[in-house]
Amino acid sequence: MEITQELTIPKLFFQQAQKYGSNKVAMREKEFGIWRPITWQDYLENVKYLSLGLIELGLENGDKVAMIGDNRPEGLWAEMAALCVGGIGVWLFQDCLIDEVRYIIDHSDTKYLFGEGQEEVDKAISIRNECPRLEKIIWDDPKGMRNYDQDYLISLKQVQELGKKLDQKQPKLFETLVKQGSGEDVALLFYTSGTTSLPKGALLSHNNMLTMGKYLMSVDPCKETDDYVSYLPFAWIGEQMMSISCGLQMGYTLNFPEGPATAQENIREIGPHVMFAPPRMYEEMTRSVQVKYLDATWIKRRFYEFSTKIGYRVANLKFDKKPIPWYWALLEWLAYITVQKKLKDHLGLSGIRNAYTGGAAMGPDHFRFFHALGVNLKQIYGQTEVAGISVVHRSGDIKFDTVGKPIPGTQIKITEDGEIITKSSSVFLGYYKNPEATAKALQDGWLYSDDKGFIDDDGHLVVFDRTKDVFTLKDGQPFSPQYLETRLKFSPYVKDSWVIGNNLDYITAVLCIDYAVVGKWADEKKINYTSYQELSQMPEVYDLIEKQIKQANKDLPDAAKVAKFTNLYKELDADDDELTRTRKLRRAFVEKRYKDILAALYSNADSVHIDTEIKYEDGRKAHIITDLHIRWVE
Repeated sequence: MEITQELTIPKLFFQQAQKYGSNKVAMREKEFGIWRPITWQDYLENVKYLSLGLIELGLENGDKVAMIGDNRPEGLWAEMAALCVGGIGVWLFQDCLIDEVRYIIDHSDTKYLFGEGQEEVDKAISIRNECPRLEKIIWDDPKGMRNYDQDYLISLKQVQELGKKLDQKQPKLFETLVKQGSGEDVALLFYTSGTTSLPKGALLSHNNMLTMGKYLMSVDPCKETDDYVSYLPFAWIGEQMMSISCGLQMGYTLNFPEGPATAQENIREIGPHVMFAPPRMYEEMTRSVQVKYLDATWIKRRFYEFSTKIGYRVANLKFDKKPIPWYWALLEWLAYITVQKKLKDHLGLSGIRNAYTGGAAMGPDHFRFFHALGVNLKQIYGQTEVAGISVVHRSGDIKFDTVGKPIPGTQIKITEDGEIITKSSSVFLGYYKNPEATAKALQDGWLYSDDKGFIDDDGHLVVFDRTKDVFTLKDGQPFSPQYLETRLKFSPYVKDSWVIGNNLDYITAVLCIDYAVVGKWADEKKINYTSYQELSQMPEVYDLIEKQIKQANKDLPDAAKVAKFTNLYKELDADDDELTRTRKLRRAFVEKRYKDILAALYSNADSVHIDTEIKYEDGRKAHIITDLHIRWVE
């Protein structure tokens, strides 16, 4: 498909809806246990009446329309409706706290907010007085909404009814509005995860989004008969990339799970052909397989070990671009029919042609694991400011320590300081209300990523780490803490890890145990405990975690090995600002919050006293008084 300067997302949507009409399913949603199909004709009509309803409410060209809620057709209709009549879409993460909602709604100058149901409406009501430009709050799930009668609240169906009346008066209005605008107009305002400061609003044009999708699809074409499961937040650029940029152009079917809790089960039911997820999703899949292995019978364990050994050997031959001897091909087939087929089906990966991961670093252990299963997993590199993706692995040319080669239409260079810079038609327009940050990020048409990396002899990009996060070890060598953190997380017993050691005498780690997995292990060992806090500090658990660290330390130079560690009394949490919404570590924040732990790790102390307060999701607070043990890795 040719992407011209005049093409916009609404124009493409209208073309595809007319092409497929009622003959093809555009999306499905699972409700009450049944997959409900929505044709392209249904999609068009819902968007059309919602668009015209927004016009009736007073939406003008360039107004911001925000969406918050789980992945569902109504959320996508709201986004598309706003774009069709010249609005700009702003997505918020469904689990955003009140302060985050207030900041984004106020900073973006949002005029209309679509909230899924009562929870989202309550958040919106609580911040409305501090966001003077917010005029209407629109909801679509009626559960719990009966006694809400504020005049600024209106249901999605009511907005569509307003649109139907306007359509009767001006039947050509929708089509006229869709045909307006150009590819250079702002389509979406995306708020970055803000690992170091307040989130910045990145302005992305229609052309940014569409050209990125076009070039990705030229590398790995999808088919209009393909299925894609949309279950990651629309506030994440990766989901927009697959659902909008690629989904509209290819015309494949979007599938919305019943809810976040059933997503994995629903993925298995659909058996998607393409998948994109951040590393944490693949880490969770890996952990689920490892836990099943720990629970399995002796014979099942042997079969798994046999198939895994074959899988890794064949994957390594493919990585090295060596021919696979016939006897290894036969063994691979045996491994597939005995173990891998069922495992891939369990994970919902049996129909996958291409699986992508990006948004953060993925460790080589996880990457090899999926290739050993026969899943064509590819690393991508990109960022919100380049509409999602600029570099990807090619099938048959995959190196687990790189992120591949630039997609067509993209130039990648490394500056003298080792910073990765990008130039392409997908580079964003700038940051909203932040000319200083825009001037720093955009220089002579190049996007400065603030990531360190280099291009290897095969032309593959190797991403080292964020510039601010690169360590200098005691021997003077640079080192990426993310690399070691992902190795530690390959253990089923470790849920999160935080590695410290920049310009210090040795590397230390603060680890968060996986409560469910370690708890099951403790039950089998007849170890009694009452809470996460108590379990994490058991001497037997420290022995268990030390073994995992020794495994992660293997093959690393001495200066890069974890020498000392402690188990944290709680999990790291995005609600506590310790992680971003995409589960990236806010390194500067945790260093400040846990400065006492940090000091103890680099002293002669064998424990650190904790006296603090933690806040639960429901607002309850608990006072924590405990001692964290500190242990040297022998």
